[in-house]
Amino acid sequence: MKNVVLLGSTGSIGTSTVKVAEDLPDQVRLIGLAAGGNVGLLAEQTQAHHPSTISIADETLLPELSKCIPDTVEIYSGDEGLIRLATLPEADIVLIAIVGTAGLKPALAAIRAGKDIAVASKEILVMAGEIVMREAREYGVKVLAVDSEHSAIFQCLDGKPVESIRSIWLTASGGPFRETPPEEFAEITLDQALKHPSWVMGRKITIDSATMFNKGLEMIEARWLFGVEMNCVKVVVHPQSVVHSLVEYVDGSMIAQMSTPDMCLPIQYALTHPERMANQRVQTNLASIGTLQFEEPDSERFPALDLARRAGEVCGTLPAVFNAANEVAVDAFCEGKLSFLGITKLVSDVMDQHQVVTHPDLTQILESDQWARRHAATLI
Repeated sequence: MKNVVLLGSTGSIGTSTVKVAEDLPDQVRLIGLAAGGNVGLLAEQTQAHHPSTISIADETLLPELSKCIPDTVEIYSGDEGLIRLATLPEADIVLIAIVGTAGLKPALAAIRAGKDIAVASKEILVMAGEIVMREAREYGVKVLAVDSEHSAIFQCLDGKPVESIRSIWLTASGGPFRETPPEEFAEITLDQALKHPSWVMGRKITIDSATMFNKGLEMIEARWLFGVEMNCVKVVVHPQSVVHSLVEYVDGSMIAQMSTPDMCLPIQYALTHPERMANQRVQTNLASIGTLQFEEPDSERFPALDLARRAGEVCGTLPAVFNAANEVAVDAFCEGKLSFLGITKLVSDVMDQHQVVTHPDLTQILESDQWARRHAATLI
């Protein structure tokens, strides 16, 4: 039995994690839940799974939440609540599924408390991969992948040393605009960008998939998670989203992890690792899939990949700036203040004007994040 703390329980990854807990009641116990502002769903999850401790991001929602929750459950709010949950003594693993940068401090708190972490928030490793992985080694804890691509790589590596890797190949669906002529990108609307062909996800990650910023973030994440140089991390477009990623070894062998798209599978593997538990939720019929297609990504359509590679090669505070500027740009696009093409242009401009700090500490990373947000807002 794994005692699991789930930060971001009412989001897309969070609700899939709850499904995994329901599928495996003898293996996964949810002892802590944190949510943003969805009081109703958090209360429903609490009543169903009986965690000892919960937290809501907005302190003003505490009275409403308290009315729905048994007196035996401890309730917290804000950043303090996330830290308390991340360091619960009885927790075995903390799954961080909070969108944006809010998961970084709880992740480090969990590591320092000796807890394994499962990372669904790319920003944690994009912003502070060097610090997170160094502290994980220092405290002897595991950093497990929840993204389907990084889970696939983790499964394909199966403990093999870094020296045996020639390349890590992240697969990308290509999003809704894989075949859209570049000259039409300027007219892309929010509704069009939110129609992902393979996955049902939250708004931010769906827009990031349409621009391929999501894949760029995953490139930087993989660089730290698997301890490889940026030139080893590559991207191939795979529209069927059946091959979730591949590892190419130095002898030329390529090993892939495959399944029909379902986030419950990588979540389950992270929570039950190193065991594999029987579950009938994911069924893959190769004959019905028929054909697997692979293409080179088009840098004219998706310049975000080149920006990500630059950020991952330079390192320091540049990945944090890349991430923060993109968050601001996506919000601006969703609010009608920026065009679809303007997302990449804004991030590029902010990166160009940033003074990089090499080997930054956490304070310098967070300061760079805030600088990028302010500067991006000014440019908009």
